[in-house]
Amino acid sequence: MAKRIKGTRTEKNLLISFAGESQARNRYTYFAGAARKEGLMQISSIFEETADQEKEHAKRFFKFLEGGDVEITGKFPAGQIGTTLENLRAAAAGETHEWTEMYPGFAKIAREEGFEDIARTFEAISISEKQHGKR
Repeated sequence: MAKRIKGTRTEKNLLISFAGESQARNRYTYFAGAARKEGLMQISSIFEETADQEKEHAKRFFKFLEGGDVEITGKFPAGQIGTTLENLRAAAAGETHEWTEMYPGFAKIAREEGFEDIARTFEAISISEKQHGKR
């Protein structure tokens, strides 16, 4: 029988990650629209592609959750849609935080709690977020 995540720090971290990736997907979709309005079609396409990838990250986290209600406390960007340059800077800052601090920390906790497969997922997505930041 697989170990249950209910009530663990890993469960909370998964939900924080799901929420963060879901929000990033929406932000990047909004940023794509702003770039399109500025005539920056290639950047718009990159934002759209990244939004699709964030959706897949959210899905990977969501699949580990076991249902019910989970109370979380999280810090999420409450930014605005700015110019494309401002949006690129905001996106890069968020991606950098995810791959340098957030997901490595969540992987460590998951491993400590005995969730090796979840730890590896956090690490894999961390690598992907690093690539997003380079865009």
